[in-house]
Amino acid sequence: MKKYRLFISAIMLMSASMMMAQSKVYLTREITPESLVKIYEALGVKASGRVAVKISTGEGPNPNYLKPTLIRNLVDSVHGTIVECRTAYPGDRMKTKDHWKVIHEHGFDSLFAVDLMDEYDEIRIPIKDHTHLNYDIVGGHLANYDFLVCLSHFKGHPMGGFGGALKNLSIGCASRNGKAYIHSAGKVQSPDSLWRNLGEQDDFLESMAAAAQSVVDYFKAERGVIYINVMNNMSIDCDCVAHPAPVKLKDYGILASTDPVALDQACVDIIKQEKVTTGNDPNDMLKRIDKQDGTHILDWAEKIGLGSEKYQIINIDKR
Repeated sequence: MKKYRLFISAIMLMSASMMMAQSKVYLTREITPESLVKIYEALGVKASGRVAVKISTGEGPNPNYLKPTLIRNLVDSVHGTIVECRTAYPGDRMKTKDHWKVIHEHGFDSLFAVDLMDEYDEIRIPIKDHTHLNYDIVGGHLANYDFLVCLSHFKGHPMGGFGGALKNLSIGCASRNGKAYIHSAGKVQSPDSLWRNLGEQDDFLESMAAAAQSVVDYFKAERGVIYINVMNNMSIDCDCVAHPAPVKLKDYGILASTDPVALDQACVDIIKQEKVTTGNDPNDMLKRIDKQDGTHILDWAEKIGLGSEKYQIINIDKR
């Protein structure tokens, strides 16, 4: 009996240790300007210094991007600057003047300071995982900031399967040449030669994870970075698609963490747990993620030490 009790105690200690190792992911089912500030405050990490708020300003006709009115209170509370980079693909945000036009038409520059980080130059920053890349190539203005709020619209993605914090950190912060470098898994650094040199799918996903880690390490060397995912208007297509597929999922809520891997994993798990009901069908999203082997980025990101796929949900609505 004594040995049995010792065995049970050991198991309980191991379980407690595993719980302690889990990353915290905060959740609110409310999607409002006020709830964005509330979940930021729940993280207990104060954005300080020169704060960059990385979002996607969305392709011109795309209606699903995070609206300025939704994010305004959060951006104001951290005294942040909206930051973006141009796209590698031909579209409304490839050329500088066209991207600024979209930023204006979508209402961002009327409410916030906005910085197109690769408008004039780019910089190379160190990378830990050299499986495919030797460095990360990001918008040059990234060097102007001390703290990063990675504010992502969680949705599907035609190339990555899904888009969340990891994509926003990697592709989102990369310059046009940097995007080509990641998409090609290190083969080329020019968008002009990208589309005939795309990397193998898992190589691309691994390159995204490595680039995301590079950006995280860059900011952690200074003050820090936090991650917020908004689960609304979730098409299987990303905000970079001009005319996305219809939204078939109901809005879910806002999640936040200091661990980008746990955050994206939690969002994927929520989609997996959704049931088919009137106005809510997760099947197309799950097929998109599966087709692109989308969760491989999570496995690889955990493998290289960027974060953990294990997490604990903390519902701040119940406080």
